[in-house]
Amino acid sequence: MLKANEADIKEILEGTPQVIHEGTLGHASPSSEKVNTLVLPLLQKGGYYLVEKAGDEVIGWVFLGPRTDSFTDERIGFIYELYVKEEHRGQGLAKQLLDEAIRQLQEQGNKEIRLSVFSGNEAVRLYEQLGFRPHTMTMSLKQ
Repeated sequence: MLKANEADIKEILEGTPQVIHEGTLGHASPSSEKVNTLVLPLLQKGGYYLVEKAGDEVIGWVFLGPRTDSFTDERIGFIYELYVKEEHRGQGLAKQLLDEAIRQLQEQGNKEIRLSVFSGNEAVRLYEQLGFRPHTMTMSLKQ
């Protein structure tokens, strides 16, 4: 598992609109420009990708970094994105990426690590297995 280089980040960002579409269960389909406005500021504030590769191809990644709790101003670690390409799933790669992200965020002094996930996303089971519990809930009423 390596920290992503510029070429890796470019490859990841090209696929991120589809990753977000999948991760939000079809609720969001951002443009590449929108992805850049979401991701680039996080990279500038210390966020980074860890990648797993098969040869030169990025087959999975986790995007992690610092964040500030908006209510308490406490610094926390945050996992912004976890993704494994479909053909490489079921091999424990997501858990390995997440374990390493957690280790690095804890090593950086974060006492708490958070992430956001859509209810119904298959990754919820993995997060719960690793000890993550619901912290806040967003509810929706559509008309």
